[in-house]
Amino acid sequence: MKPAADLSADAMLESAAALAATSRPDSRLRFDQRILLLALAAGLPAALVALILLWTGTYTPKVQWTLTVFIVGVWTGCSFSVRQRVVLPLQTLSNLLAALRESDFSIRARGASGDDPLGAVMLEVNVLASTLHDQRLGALEAGALLRTVMVEIDVAVFTFDGAHALRLVNRAGERLLAQPAEQLLGRTADELGLRPCLMGHSPRIEDVAFPGGSGRYEVRRTTFRQGGRPHQLLVLSDVSRPLRDEERQAWQRLIRVIGHEINNSLAPIKSIAGSLESMFARDAMPADWSEDMRRGLAVIAARSDSLSRFTTAYARLAKLPAPRLDSVNVTALVRRIAGVETNLPIRIEPSPEITIRADPDQLEQLLINLVHNASDAALETGGGVSVGWRREGRSFELWIDDEGSGLTNASNLFVPFFTTKPGGSGIGLVLSRQIAEAHGGSLTLENRTDRRGCRAFLRLPI
Repeated sequence: MKPAADLSADAMLESAAALAATSRPDSRLRFDQRILLLALAAGLPAALVALILLWTGTYTPKVQWTLTVFIVGVWTGCSFSVRQRVVLPLQTLSNLLAALRESDFSIRARGASGDDPLGAVMLEVNVLASTLHDQRLGALEAGALLRTVMVEIDVAVFTFDGAHALRLVNRAGERLLAQPAEQLLGRTADELGLRPCLMGHSPRIEDVAFPGGSGRYEVRRTTFRQGGRPHQLLVLSDVSRPLRDEERQAWQRLIRVIGHEINNSLAPIKSIAGSLESMFARDAMPADWSEDMRRGLAVIAARSDSLSRFTTAYARLAKLPAPRLDSVNVTALVRRIAGVETNLPIRIEPSPEITIRADPDQLEQLLINLVHNASDAALETGGGVSVGWRREGRSFELWIDDEGSGLTNASNLFVPFFTTKPGGSGIGLVLSRQIAEAHGGSLTLENRTDRRGCRAFLRLPI
């Protein structure tokens, strides 16, 4: 038989071999089990050496067994303590992340500090929980505001999924379709009579009829994704009343302008006609009756001619034809217009060669009006007029600078028949802006910032 010391040494070697074998990474072992085995393996050499020295030395069996139990107890106890100190923080992090996943942002980790790696991790998790809490609170508040706006807004809002089934409707939509939301949700656009609104371009204005009302509606449609699937948002706003108000205001302005011009012409005609009638009603004609007759008839003819010019100008303003697009060389056009201006020489700034698509006749009329207005303004102060242009992206920009006195009442510039020039018709700028907008562009006038004068700025698409 082998001595007890040899038996104990063999047993420790077999145990060490078993621990070394089991300490190899094994996917079947849990993380805490691997940590425990690694801790046992780390303390195994020291425990093994101590036990070998203990059992091979000249000690009594009582001392050997007492120290053996103490060494093995301390070894296994420290190993389990290491496992607990590693696993417990991970379990805490797991609980925190699970709470975040369940949208519970009230739990925080204790011992979070930045002076050690584990405390830094806990600190970052706490900061993440606070950030998610603030974001969730903001999302809830934004959602509550959106729901309140959806309920109170006087615009019908509908949401359809990819199968054109209604998924959301507000109170205005319920009134428009004359049914509660419980009866509308889930029904298709064809069943609700909204399929034509989901077709065609957007935005647009069209006459539509619904169970809860009819009239002219502005139809706006857009797409968005919810849950990874495409949806359509349909917005219907009743514009019948605003359009009627605008139409009424337009008629009022028109009647006011026409009435003013007609009264300005008819009042002197009526007065002179009454004077001539009273003159002919006398028994004896005055000696200079023929001269009075000629002057009276001349005034009547002049006022009648003015009224005729007014109606002709208004008809021209109201019947501007659609532009017929053609290639227009800007340099040649500007040089031609500058050559026919007789008030003063027009300076052409160095500008690039550009060809645009526009109506040559309308664009020429627009530039003639602007150049003529600029030269009239510059003549009053003895200044000059310059013209320049450039290409800016997909737009053509042209400016006409004058050195006149500048604009004093910019709010009335584009009011029909408003003019500050004696004998002016008041339609030149209005007609010019209509031409620019008919080409998809814009026309603005503003005072210059570098010196005294005004700048007319024309922008057209290329």
